[in-house]
Amino acid sequence: MSYLCLGPMSAGKTLLLTCLQKPDSVNFTSHSVPSVGTNLYTIKIPPIVIDEKDVNQKIPPPGKRKELVQVREVGGCLAPIWRDYLLNPVDKLIYVVDTSNLCQISAAGVLLYSMLAEPRLKKTKFLLVLSKMDLAYRQMRNEALLMLQMEKFQKQIPQHITIVQFSAITKEGIDEVYDWLAMN
Repeated sequence: MSYLCLGPMSAGKTLLLTCLQKPDSVNFTSHSVPSVGTNLYTIKIPPIVIDEKDVNQKIPPPGKRKELVQVREVGGCLAPIWRDYLLNPVDKLIYVVDTSNLCQISAAGVLLYSMLAEPRLKKTKFLLVLSKMDLAYRQMRNEALLMLQMEKFQKQIPQHITIVQFSAITKEGIDEVYDWLAMN
């Protein structure tokens, strides 16, 4: 399967993937440099912890959950040539938006819509990651989705978009991202 991670510059793609790869390596002192090219991350999906008290817990059948995935991050500065990375089929696409940057949210929506409109991605599963949710000056989930015009997008596109709030520092949303990556 082919996995891509896209988003505008400084959206938090590298920190997200580093956190997924090595959760303990990311803390409040962590920082990353904007990616100028591409990076390849191999992410080991942790096993599901079965909670015997949770009767509603959904456990996937054996063989339906991946244990290891590779995700290619493409730097935001390469947005004009993102389409070149679609020559091979893309099964899943992670799109990261920095919720702490008001100017970036609307621009990120334009880039996201251009990817959703791409005919080669009609069968691709999308994960929209609202990053940097730990910052005090970030937009709340509903405000960010409104600025991204997600309600309008959902009516116009065939793809289903899974939305996750994420913080590399507090690890909010990490389990949801792992689950999304692991499922076929």
